[in-house]
Parts: sequence; C-alpha cells; structure tokens
Amino acid sequence: LSISFFDDHNDPLFLLFSASCVAADIISTVEFNSTGELLATGDKGGRVVVFQREQESKTQPHRRGEYNVYSTFQSHEPEFDYLKSLEIEEKINKIKWLPQQNAAYFLLSTNDKTVKLWKISERDKRPEGYNLKDEDGRIRDPSTITSLRVPVLQPMDLMVEATARRIFSNAHTYHINSISVNSDLQTFISTDDLRVNLWNLEITDRSFNIVDIKPANMEELTEVITSAEFHPQQCHTFAYSSSKGSIRLCDMRLAALCDKHCKYFEEPEDPATRSFFSEIISSISDVKFSHNGRYLMTRDYLTVKVWDLQMENKPVETYQVHDYLRGKLCSLYENDCIFDKFECVWNGSDSVIMTGSYNNFFRMFDRNTKRDVTLEASRENSKPRAILKPRKVCVGGKRRKDEISVDSLDFSKKILHTTWHPYENIIAVAATNNLYIFQDKVN
Repeated sequence: LSISFFDDHNDPLFLLFSASCVAADIISTVEFNSTGELLATGDKGGRVVVFQREQESKTQPHRRGEYNVYSTFQSHEPEFDYLKSLEIEEKINKIKWLPQQNAAYFLLSTNDKTVKLWKISERDKRPEGYNLKDEDGRIRDPSTITSLRVPVLQPMDLMVEATARRIFSNAHTYHINSISVNSDLQTFISTDDLRVNLWNLEITDRSFNIVDIKPANMEELTEVITSAEFHPQQCHTFAYSSSKGSIRLCDMRLAALCDKHCKYFEEPEDPATRSFFSEIISSISDVKFSHNGRYLMTRDYLTVKVWDLQMENKPVETYQVHDYLRGKLCSLYENDCIFDKFECVWNGSDSVIMTGSYNNFFRMFDRNTKRDVTLEASRENSKPRAILKPRKVCVGGKRRKDEISVDSLDFSKKILHTTWHPYENIIAVAATNNLYIFQDKVN
C-alpha cells in the first residue's frame, strides 16, 4: 500500500465536520469500524455520532470517499455516585466497534465508569393492519372487531435506530481509560488506573479481574495503568502500558490473575538526559498492536516507539514527534499540557504510523522510507477538497517564509485523537470540536 501523503503528485484532500465550540462538543474519541464504511466519534457531552461512507456513483465517482452523518444518539448521561459524593462525567472515553455479523452494527462505548453495547440498525418498513389496535396505536374495543386481518409490512422512510443492548457497570473503582474487543468476539477488557477486567459480551452482572496492581498501602503506589489492548489474532494475549514507560505482555493461559507478565518491554533511561520531567514524559499514553500482530506501538509525550514482540530490551524504531518542545517542558508543565494524552495509529498495512501534536499538527512516519511529514488540520488555511501542504517548525535561527516558529505554536489546539481506515488511505483527525477526514486525491 503506497502512501500518497508523501507524494507530490497525489496529495490528500479533506472533508470537515464541525460544531459551534462548547465544552460538550469537544471530540474525545474517533474510530473506524472493521470495514471502514462507518466512522464513530464520541464527545464530552456523552453523544456518539456515526458517519457512513457515501456509496459510489457513476455520475459522481469522487463522492465515494465522503462520509455523511448516519446516526446520532446520547450514549451516556451525567451521573452522581452518592456513596462517594462523586460526579461521573458523561464524556465518552473510548469507542470500539465489533466486527459486523449481520445487517446491524454493534459498538462499545464507555465513560469513566460504565461500558455500553449499542446496536445500530435500519428500519424501512412498518407493520400495519393490527386487529387489537388502530393505526394510531390506541387499543380497540374487542366488541367492535367483526373480522380478522393479517398485518402487513408497508414501506416507510429509512430510519436508523440506536438501542443499548447491554450495560456493563459497577466494576471499576477508578476511571476507565481504555476498552478492547477480543479476537474471539465473545469477550472484551475494560481498563482503569489500577485494574483490567475481562467481560463476556453476553453477561453484564459480573466480570473477571485479570490484572490488579493496587498495593495494600496506597502510599506505595508508584505507577498506574494507562492503556491496554488485546492481540489482534491471539485471543489469550493482551498488553498494557504504564505511567513509568513500560509495557507488559500477558498470557491468560498461564493464570487466572495475570499479575505476572510473560514479557516486559522497557527502554533503559540515559542518565545524561535525566531531568525533573523525565518520568512525566516517559508515561505511555497509548499502546497499539500492529495488524499483523508482530509489533507494538507506544506513544509517550515526545516520541512514538515501535517494539518487536521478540525483543524486550529496546524498541526497534523510535520517531521524534515534536522534539523541538524539549526545551519548553517547564512552561508545558505549568500549563498542564505535559499531561496531554496523545493517541497513535497504524495504517492498514502497518507501513505508516500517525500521531498528533500541537497547533493542530499531526505527524506521519513512513517505516520503509524513513520519511516523515507534518500536516495541519485547520479551518483557517483549508477549504473542502483542498490539498494539504506540509508544515515545518523553526526551532532557532532565521525563519523561512513557509515555517512556523516554535514560540508561535498554539498549545490550546491539539490533535489527541486519530484513526486510519483499515484498508485505504483515509484518515480521520479530531481537532477540538472539528472532525477532519482526509483522503488521497481522487483523479
């Protein structure tokens, strides 16, 4: 799969979906389904918006890549835990699609405490001709019924319905940061700061705790779990990352409680570069298996690292995302930006990786050619179906006309959430309350 994001003759285009910026509209997660035909976003207001890809038309072949709103529904509502006097936000932390088994679509969405399984289905027929009720739904007087009718299905305007089929709750003391569907399609894990729970998709009233790193004395707590994911092919294998910059690979065949990992990935720290911020910037914010299951990708504050599952002592690839910020860690600490959690994503063939940065920049790294590019998702310099131009950040010295100074970067504009179409060069990037969909240029 060639990547035209690096090709001067085949530049990417973009589509934009946006809303007036209020806190509830800020996009908090974005995810393609397994075919790439649907794209779901979750926001801080607890809403899920599903976009569907436009079907190909002979008269307008360029519209094939466009996505339009398919369904919108309220997934979570704000709640209050009276026992702990704690307000539970409605913000959607993660969305994961289940592979499609029939005409309906299923997805998991979670806020800080509760995971829900949603069914999204279409209805274009309605039953008519009931015997015991009239067309308005009112119950008829049985004494007035003189004959029996056979109800029939009549065509109606297409209606997309979203219904909550399962609610998985009361299993997490701390905030859920990730969910992952198993390749067996029967189970999934939900992860909070100290525990990983295993659920069966059919059973809502109990889950199995498979990782628990909570110490007997909370004063001895030295690290927390930041993310977890199942292996794409091996249903017994999963990985979880920590705030100390390490990744543990666990095998559920070894024991019911995976307190002992089977592999431990960590890069030794260089004493020469150690500083006050070392532990903060080494915290891993996202971990992703490659589609082929051979590699793990992790994102910390300044870098993206690729680990071979057969080599635990160091990553096989390290990519600098925004190394020009290393000299600004003090101010980033003061404005709390140093705690931002950036996601990372593979393309369909695992040859290119993508992650976000500040100033609405996002970065792409080609693993084969070692080329990289910085692109900007911005309403100011982009119009629908416009060609994106690479951006460069000037660290010091004389700034060229097309460069932006590191001192001019807007840290309130950040790309935290990204996703890549499983088979094509189509990406979705969330920038605050705007969703940008970029695709290869259609000739």
